[in-house]
Formats: sequence, structure tokens, C-alpha cells
Amino acid sequence: MEFFNRKGYKLNKRTVCVVITARPSYSRIKAALKAINEHQDLELKIILAGSSLLEKYGRVDKVIKNDGFTVTEKIYNTIEGETVANMAKTTGVAIMELSTVFYNLKPSMVITIADRFETIATSIAASYQNIPLAHIQGGEVTGNIDEKVRHANTKLADIHLVASEDAKQRVLKMGENPDYVINTGCPSMDLAKEILEDSAFDFDPLVKYGGVGSKINWRDGYLVVMQHPVTTEYGKSKEHIEVTLNAINELGIPTFWFWPNVDAGSDNISKGIRIFREKYRLTHIHFFKNMEPNDFLRLIKNSKCLIGNSSVGIRESTFLGVPVVNIGTRQQGRQRAINVIDCDYDKNMIKKSINMHLSQKGYGSEFIYGNGTAGRNIADVLSTIDLIFRKKITY
Repeated sequence: MEFFNRKGYKLNKRTVCVVITARPSYSRIKAALKAINEHQDLELKIILAGSSLLEKYGRVDKVIKNDGFTVTEKIYNTIEGETVANMAKTTGVAIMELSTVFYNLKPSMVITIADRFETIATSIAASYQNIPLAHIQGGEVTGNIDEKVRHANTKLADIHLVASEDAKQRVLKMGENPDYVINTGCPSMDLAKEILEDSAFDFDPLVKYGGVGSKINWRDGYLVVMQHPVTTEYGKSKEHIEVTLNAINELGIPTFWFWPNVDAGSDNISKGIRIFREKYRLTHIHFFKNMEPNDFLRLIKNSKCLIGNSSVGIRESTFLGVPVVNIGTRQQGRQRAINVIDCDYDKNMIKKSINMHLSQKGYGSEFIYGNGTAGRNIADVLSTIDLIFRKKITY
């Protein structure tokens, strides 16, 4: 198969430029990176930007290198001080920096991932230069700034690699060309499939990842908490985290707790955790910044319950059959399975929901977001689809 760049020069392979802006994004795209890297007709270029390079939020560059990938460029664009104004400034800096990177690399196509606030910078920098843009995980619904960004990415993108049939229908209703809307499944499910086939817990999180807190006795069962700020409710972040902290503290079950992401309100969550930690002797809670994707999913799979508002509770946990208590509005509207109990920021409701899960025998796997073949599906599409950067609107 012959490939040509935007200036008409013949290429041996299609160059696929993937921009990773945060620690969760790497887990979301890892399987696709592997498939693209191994595909005979594709050449992978990885750009790291945003909080993916910051130690405070669990930098992923070393993890990516250890997984055998080469990072092509690093963009330091995060304006720290987690406010809504700085989210906008961070995105603005990313547009300028990524525009230069794309101009110099001249890739055949660019991939933007999901819905984090800064991913719109990737879409703008690519589409304004007439570079074909592929969007992973468009068409889903959540209800905060992520949804606005996700749908904006969809309208800027030329190729839509969605994760579910529900998402595919939503993208089609937005007027996108049916020939360019493909349900590949979510690459995260490829990793979840590996864990489902071999869920043995073969490492000690306390030894391998350190973290902060008590050396908890986790081997007889534990909870996992992941709670991030909601950008449309960021002024309540400290109040929200205190509710969850009180619930988990009163239950007294060994708990692995992950630090929040970089969204507006993150500083208040961090402050709330530190104050609570100083006030109470949290002998059963241990805090982490990050883990390698496969280790993280292994930790989730072997837990009694996942609590918080992360999309991991709605997506990967559904594939793995892990009990989930989803708190608040951050995942509002996203398609979910019977393993998820939704509740508000209420201490007693959270405790009751966790105990309801603990009284159950468990849940089977459901494959709403793919069957574990997304990476290969994505690479196959990118190697064969006609590359365009002009919209053919169908409405």
C-alpha cells in the first residue's frame, strides 16, 4: 500500500502522532499504541504533554519507556494552581506548543484521546493545519466540562473511533460521516481482558509504589478510592472529599486511595485529605499517586469495591465485574452496568452502598465498551481508511 504526506511526497508508512496529556490517558490508549507500533504500515510518534509529565500527578514518561515505547516530544504546558482560569491557560499554551510540533513532524494523522479539558488543544492544533484527526472515545455523555470538550473534539475530528454502540449512534446524530464512525471498542478493555484472564495479585503495592500512609494489612481484602474534582462544582471539592473520607474512615476497611487529577478543584481535594489525615489517625488508609496500568487494573480486580467518581468505575470495572459505588455527577449519563451503585455525597448513603456490595457474591463481566480487541481494531482502521480533513456532513 502506498502512502503520501500532505505535500504529496511518498511515504513508506503512515505516521500516527498520539498526544497523551494525563496519567489516565496512557491506560486508555496503551493497547492501541502497541498495535500501532507493531503494524507494518504504521509508524508511531508519541507526544507527552500536560500533567503526564508532572511528578505531582503521577508522571507517566518512565512507565511508557519501561513499556518499550519511545517518546518523540515532551510539551510542558501545565499552568499550576488548579483553577478554571488556569485550565483555560493550560489549554492555550498547549495549542501553541502542539502546533509547532505538528508543523515540524508533519504526521499523516493525529490522535486525540477522550475528553480531558486540555485534549481540545490537540484537536485545534491538528485540524487548523489540515492534518487528519482521529478521536478516541467520542460520543459518550458525562455532564461536566468533559462532555463539552468531548463533543467539540468530535466536531473537529475526521475519524471517530468510538467505544460503544450507544456512543456510535450519538456521533452519527451529530451529523458525522457514517463511513468514518467506527466502533472499535475501548483500548482500556484490552488491558482489562489480560487481567481477567490472569488476575493473580503478584506484587505488593506498598513495596513497589511506596506512597503515603499506614502500612495497611490489605491481603484479607481492601477498598480502592478514586475521587476527582468536578469542574462545574469545583468550589465544593473540599466538602465532597470530606464526606467520602468520613465514610471510609468509619468503615475501617483497609483502603488504597489515589490522589486526584489536575482539574480545577484538585488543590482543595488535596488540602482536604491532608487536613483529615492530620486530624485522624488513618491506620487503614494508604495513598498513591499512580501505578502502571496493568498493576492498577490488577489492584482494582482484586478489590472488594471501587469508590469515587472515576470513569474506571464505569468502564474497566464493568469489564472486570468489580463492585462500584459511583458518587456524584461526574459520570452522569455515561452508560453503566449492574455492578455500579450511584449515590450522592452523603456519608451514610456511601457506607450503605458499599455494604450492599459487600453482601453480594460478585458480578459477571459486561462488555459495553468492547471485548478486548480495540488496539488491533484501531490500528487496522488507521492503516486502511482514506485520510480526509474536510467534513462531509450528513444532516
